[in-house]
Amino acid sequence: MGVTETALQGSPGGGGGAGAEGERRLGLFGATAIGVGAIVGGGILALAGVAFAVTGPSAILAFALNGVIALITVASFAELARRFPESGGTYTYAKRVLSIEVAFVVGWVVWFASIVAGVLYALGFAAFASEGIASSLLLFGYEVAWLGDATLRVAIALAATLVYALALVRSAGGGGNAATIGKVVVFAVLIAGGAWACTGVAPSVLLAPLDPFMNGGAVGVVQAMGYTFIALQGFDLIAAVGGEVRDPERNLPRAMYLSLGIALAIYLPLLFLMATVGAPTDGGVAAAAAANPEGMVADAAGRFLGPLGYWLVIGAGVLSMLSALQANLLGASRVAFAMARDRTLPRPLGRIGATSGTPTISVVVTAAMVSLVVLAVADVSAAGAASSLIFLISFAMVHCAAILARRRSGDLRFPFLPLLGALLCLALATFQAFAVPSAGTVVVAWLLVGIALYLTLLAPGARLADASAEARDPDLARLRGRNPLVLVPIANPSSAASLAGVAATVRTPGVGRILLLSVVGVPRELPGESDLPLGDAQMILGEALQRGYERGTFAETLFTVAADAWLEIGRVARLHRCETVVLGAPQLTAAGFEDKLEALIGGLAADVVVVRAPRRWRVADVRRVLVPIGGGRDHSRLRARLLASLTRSDECSITFLRIVSPTDSEKQQRRAERELAELARDEAEAEHETVIEVAADIGAAILRHARETDLLVMGIPRGPHRLLGPLALAVARDGDIPMVLIGDRRA
Repeated sequence: MGVTETALQGSPGGGGGAGAEGERRLGLFGATAIGVGAIVGGGILALAGVAFAVTGPSAILAFALNGVIALITVASFAELARRFPESGGTYTYAKRVLSIEVAFVVGWVVWFASIVAGVLYALGFAAFASEGIASSLLLFGYEVAWLGDATLRVAIALAATLVYALALVRSAGGGGNAATIGKVVVFAVLIAGGAWACTGVAPSVLLAPLDPFMNGGAVGVVQAMGYTFIALQGFDLIAAVGGEVRDPERNLPRAMYLSLGIALAIYLPLLFLMATVGAPTDGGVAAAAAANPEGMVADAAGRFLGPLGYWLVIGAGVLSMLSALQANLLGASRVAFAMARDRTLPRPLGRIGATSGTPTISVVVTAAMVSLVVLAVADVSAAGAASSLIFLISFAMVHCAAILARRRSGDLRFPFLPLLGALLCLALATFQAFAVPSAGTVVVAWLLVGIALYLTLLAPGARLADASAEARDPDLARLRGRNPLVLVPIANPSSAASLAGVAATVRTPGVGRILLLSVVGVPRELPGESDLPLGDAQMILGEALQRGYERGTFAETLFTVAADAWLEIGRVARLHRCETVVLGAPQLTAAGFEDKLEALIGGLAADVVVVRAPRRWRVADVRRVLVPIGGGRDHSRLRARLLASLTRSDECSITFLRIVSPTDSEKQQRRAERELAELARDEAEAEHETVIEVAADIGAAILRHARETDLLVMGIPRGPHRLLGPLALAVARDGDIPMVLIGDRRA
């Protein structure tokens, strides 16, 4: 008998954010706090000075116009979040309506965008913290020049990143919302103090510093928009943690609108105060910003509130940068987590901590990436420009996803807002790429690295996971605009029911179509039309249609007349661009049958499923599936799709079998066991079993296991071998074992 080793394997789950939805712990307040934490404070404190230096008082207009673009973008995010309340945000939306390859590019870009945003806020925290410490010491008569050293600021940024990463590893909230609440209160005090400073000032005097309004003209305003768009980023992070939000269809859109509304309600009044009562009397706000862009907000607050204003800004800066750093680490780790679950990033990033319930490895890797970029880029303005560009590109993709989701769901209204948002985001991104070439270079370099990584390491696993997801999710193929066709040639009434059942199983749920084909043979002397054997064809197709109706599957039918049925099947498959051809083969061992089957399959550009089953066998009755594996991954994509279709319910179990030779060493057997376990994890989303057996006769071992199962799934051999091979023929001689042979057109 040999030695049998059995191990039960649980699937990690597939799809964007699978697993993250296990516990929806965030309500409306918690979700809004993530957005407010990411948006409010950090961007304006770090980049307002840059905007004023570029365009003068019209920086207010630049922020307002960015607010309009952001509001339009929130509308698309809210629409998609209601439709797909899962973790992953932009990546998940792209995966739903586009291909897995495009989704990887989107996810790769969004992940990096949040990483770069985290870098911006880590460096911003270091700047405000060192400024605050230096100013505090100066009050006591100590002037410490080294506190402004760039190396020290990098060290502080790295320390902050480490602390928040540890907090996120321990709990999903990463330490609560104290910093977010604190900074909103501080900004409210700043605005109230500025409003008080405006009282009693004549309008002409108050507005005088706003002239000239556009120091850099219209181009300067657009340039300021490109630099500072990142200041309104953060609502997208709410979508990134969508799988952890309670009542997501209601709370996700509300949280996005609330967080952006709170940010604009703080930003626009504060910018107005900085450009009026906070402007210096000599040189204007543009000159002051150019001289000290990072400290511009604190200097302005000091002018209308005195030392209190200065210290309020320092406090707000510290709190803002910390909360924004936390929010971006959280959001970026959830994007990486969702990608890993779909295998578009390495699988370990999708693991959940046993005690914390958080994606621990994803958090650690994201924090490590932030730390590396901090070491490489110590310039806050450069980080802001690159991050703004990346987010503009990703937001344009969100608008496109919203348009496609509408169209493919049957909504024929003209998508005015998503289309306008996509055009605005792309226009601003294009300008930004040319205005700040270094930002464009960073984006292109990151994309090239990602594409190389995907093509060399990630693509096979990602495509397997995607094939399984499409087989399980009725909406996925429809939203992607796919309408695949399964061709089922039927020549024997006794096999009609089983073939129709297999076709219904392998078709893509929701949108997949089935075409039942009956080829009426033409005799050597063509008789009259009334003499053609149409009655048999009608009976055959009628039987197949009836079985389909019983399973709730409706098929199309096609009669054709041809002298050679095998050639006609190939012609119809090519003409209708069929994705899959399901063939009945009750006589696998008959003379000449293999040659005809081999000629047909060799001329097809479709997946092939060959069914050999006893009378009255039904695929719906299958509960145990045996999958012998010879060591390779030929046909993995089609096998994953078939297994996912068979296990749509929890009643079907899968056993992966590998036979090893008694002459193999213990090391070779352990390697075979590891390879089988890895292949099974890649191909089976449901719970499955792996079995390693030592046996000299491979065929006899497979037959022994096959007799204990309801269906045997084997791959059609590749290369110079015969189509069926000795193992399939050996099984075929045992007429009681249902068998499916699969051939992947992409193998």
